[in-house]
Amino acid sequence: MIKRTCEEQIIKWIRNGNDALLVTGARQVGKTYLIRECLKKEKIDFVEFNLLTRKDLVSLFKNAVDEDADRFYLELQIAANKKLKDGSIIFIDEVQECKEIVTIIKFLVEKRRFKYILSGSLLGVELVDLKSAPVGYLSTINMYPLDLKEFYIANGLSEDVINIINDCFEQNKPVSEIIHKRLIEAFYHYLIVGGMPAAVDTFVKTKDFNEVREIHEKIIEMYKRDFTKYEKEKKLKLIKTYDLIPSELNDKNKRYIFSDLDKELRFDKYENNFNWLTDAGVAIPTYNVTEFQIPLEASKKSNLFKLFLSDVGMLTSCYGSNTILHLLDNGNDINCGAMFENFAAQELRAHGFKTYYFNNKKHGEVDFLVEYNNALLPIEIKSGKDYQVHSALSYFMTTKYFSKAFVFSNANVSRNDNIYYYPIYFLMFLQANTKIEIKSTLDLSDIKD
Repeated sequence: MIKRTCEEQIIKWIRNGNDALLVTGARQVGKTYLIRECLKKEKIDFVEFNLLTRKDLVSLFKNAVDEDADRFYLELQIAANKKLKDGSIIFIDEVQECKEIVTIIKFLVEKRRFKYILSGSLLGVELVDLKSAPVGYLSTINMYPLDLKEFYIANGLSEDVINIINDCFEQNKPVSEIIHKRLIEAFYHYLIVGGMPAAVDTFVKTKDFNEVREIHEKIIEMYKRDFTKYEKEKKLKLIKTYDLIPSELNDKNKRYIFSDLDKELRFDKYENNFNWLTDAGVAIPTYNVTEFQIPLEASKKSNLFKLFLSDVGMLTSCYGSNTILHLLDNGNDINCGAMFENFAAQELRAHGFKTYYFNNKKHGEVDFLVEYNNALLPIEIKSGKDYQVHSALSYFMTTKYFSKAFVFSNANVSRNDNIYYYPIYFLMFLQANTKIEIKSTLDLSDIKD
């Protein structure tokens, strides 16, 4: 079993959770397999229902709220073909087939007889009311392709070595050159293999790039079959929009140009297709912002963005076998910029960041902007040897907006004033702040009439 970071979250819920758990993510990121393995590992009594293959169960769950509870539980046990103990876990997969699940889950949780894990594909598209789920009744875990740290561990890197590298990041000191060279080599392998579990598992077992590429192609075809569920015009637009991503990323500014889809295209004609791809988790948007100010979301331009594939390995496979061969030579003689930036977008998203970029005609572009440690952090991604050349970043660092900047490249750790140069694999240590550490001291009891 490939070790996944979110395994600990799932096991924690299995042991202590009182609400329902939803595990969401794009197709083939390993949701079903991980849930199943966690349940087996904890030796919990559970039953698994797949609503895609068991259409008869959709109506059972749809009617759960209206039916007598005892009758519902009886029918549930008949469907499971086993007697369910109190406290058993009901794992409902492919829940997008029952769009009423948000309403139903509150009812099921309140009964407290069983615990429920939900999962499925295209949840961001199909379950549009998911965000309105009652607080206290449903927790959510977002799964993504394996990030770089998970890939390293899958290929034998020990936690002890990772801790040593993490210390180098925190203390801003160079990594041992022997380790650095090996990790850069492994990083280029990650650009080829990516993080889709089937691809990683195949690579670990066979080390065969042809088999890995076949898996990527099958997953892309699976994504496109999802597109075919819609009317012909929308299906063709989705395929065209998705297929154009690799070439757009290979362009100089990497921004998605609508006119490349249609010379007379207006954004609003294709906006729903971009939203569908990002909601389905198969593409990652990085929006342009017009202000260096928190929150970045307030100044984003929804019609100006870069669009990355959800997995860098699938992007590399789209570029073909010659690109793969050059990457095995640490990217010599090719432009790796698209793959480096796709990796960065994928890694940052997996670590909880919303990604943005800044560009103006006068000073140029900053690759990524994120909110990090309660401040704005500009990030540059460099795939070549001229990693210290970044005119736009250098200019913006003379302004009052930023206290520091990170540049990630193939080089080891160094620093020039408030610009920190880090190995590209240090991105695995960048985590978004998801909790507010400060507690309020608000007390109005001293206010008198």
